[in-house]
Amino acid sequence: MDSTTTHEYYYNDDLTDGDYYSNSPGTHELIANPCHQEDIYSFAKNYSPVVYSMVFVLAVIGNILVLCVIRRYRNSQSGGACAFSLTDTFLLHLAISDLLLAFTLPLFAVQWAHQWVFGKAVCKISGALFSLNRYSGILFLACISFDRYLAIVHAVRSGWKRNTCHAQFVCAVIWVVCLGLSGVDIAFKEVVEMFTNDNEKTNVCQVWFTQNANQWQVSLQLISVSLGFGLPLLIMLYCYVQIFRSLCNASRRQKRKSLRLIISLVSVFVFCWAPYNCFQLADSLQRLGVVAGGCQFGRVLDIGILITESVGLSHCALNPLLYGFVGVKFRRELLKMCKEMLGQRGLLGIERLKERKSRKNTGSITSGESENTSYSVMV
Repeated sequence: MDSTTTHEYYYNDDLTDGDYYSNSPGTHELIANPCHQEDIYSFAKNYSPVVYSMVFVLAVIGNILVLCVIRRYRNSQSGGACAFSLTDTFLLHLAISDLLLAFTLPLFAVQWAHQWVFGKAVCKISGALFSLNRYSGILFLACISFDRYLAIVHAVRSGWKRNTCHAQFVCAVIWVVCLGLSGVDIAFKEVVEMFTNDNEKTNVCQVWFTQNANQWQVSLQLISVSLGFGLPLLIMLYCYVQIFRSLCNASRRQKRKSLRLIISLVSVFVFCWAPYNCFQLADSLQRLGVVAGGCQFGRVLDIGILITESVGLSHCALNPLLYGFVGVKFRRELLKMCKEMLGQRGLLGIERLKERKSRKNTGSITSGESENTSYSVMV
């Protein structure tokens, strides 16, 4: 399920007048007395456009800055594409994923404020982009965590394995897998005609199943919970617990700095996505009949999924803060970029020459040995 899927009651051409086809709460079945959800639709119509617009603006600004800083930092390095640091490679793909995800939000904001006016093709493409980048963004976070685990816990043994060309291959695999997962949207996204609380027709872009709807919905929700939250969370927790144990022998200042970043990464990830996935799991259990609930329980699920998903989507706007602005090197590179834009190029040129000489004396920052102890441009 994604932000384009609402728990409303739809008219079906095969049904008689006065009958409804229930998407939620409960199973997909013909019911005579549906639950009234007019207030939920009104709340979503007022809430979603505002939140989606805010996330869009913040995510676009933040991730474009991240891309610009990474590009500037990469151009200042030498050694070719495969000498670029692993962390920056994953960070680059993460920023692209978050940016593409953000670009789909204005379309759905317009849908909630008015209706879907962009046609069936754009509905399928935007839905696929939404799913593609939501899954890929979370998996890239897990890759960054695993890279930090290798760099800190297995600094010596993993040095020869942590090649950026390998990281590019991993990123390509993630994109292909997530593209396959987004194929559901290409196949089943439709522009559906429904009735609002004013008994007026409106068009909505959403996943629409004509057969075995309940089974499809439960399967997709369980895949979303497992691949979109459970698996990445297990990877992150394992990596950061091992990092914490390794840093127990580090200096006090280094320990505080590293633990502050680690706690921020895990806490914000869990805070953003755990509530949404809990509601998803509860909805799946209700559809399977494990949890019994009536109209009131369905109302709680509907509003909860609506609100918590917007909180999860805000993660794409928070990523630049967590993986960029918290970093000392990132702030330094951003400051230099701003000074260049203001025309202070002469002083920066001298500083860059000094940095390159320093790297020659101490070794390239993208070499295996340096990468084992450096957070690259991220920290």
